[in-house]
Amino acid sequence: MSIRFFADYKKYIVPPLNEQKVSEKVFEPHDFSSHYILTLSIFEPVISNWAEASRHDIDVYESIKQVLTDFNEKYFQRYHLQLLELEDDKAYFVLALSIRDNIEREVAEKEIEKIIDKKISNPFYIGQSWYKFTSEKGRVERKLFCFSFKEYTLQQNIGIND
Repeated sequence: MSIRFFADYKKYIVPPLNEQKVSEKVFEPHDFSSHYILTLSIFEPVISNWAEASRHDIDVYESIKQVLTDFNEKYFQRYHLQLLELEDDKAYFVLALSIRDNIEREVAEKEIEKIIDKKISNPFYIGQSWYKFTSEKGRVERKLFCFSFKEYTLQQNIGIND
């Protein structure tokens, strides 16, 4: 077979979906049906605030930014995460979770728990070395986060004097 037979092979390359840059897509809130405000803290923490993370050679802000970027690229068709609050003197951070599908209130807690435990925790625990922030009990149980959430609903007809 001639080497020249495949000379134009580059026209036929189809990159895998996860290789394509989807992070360049702009977040459009109206494309999502459900929105939640999540507050996450470390389960059985060994640090009392995020400023202490530097003792473990971890830049918390960059770490969160990396995990959220990866999450949004991987799950862009179903979910979107956005960091809302992270303060050095606090022991928690706040995320906005947007879900394309409308979720019934009865299943929201289980769905959000599944997202946190299966899609968010592992990249933090292993990929960003956040296992250093939890106690021996947290490492044995392989549990990184405690969380709370509340559904976010945009109030219509907000007046100037409200």
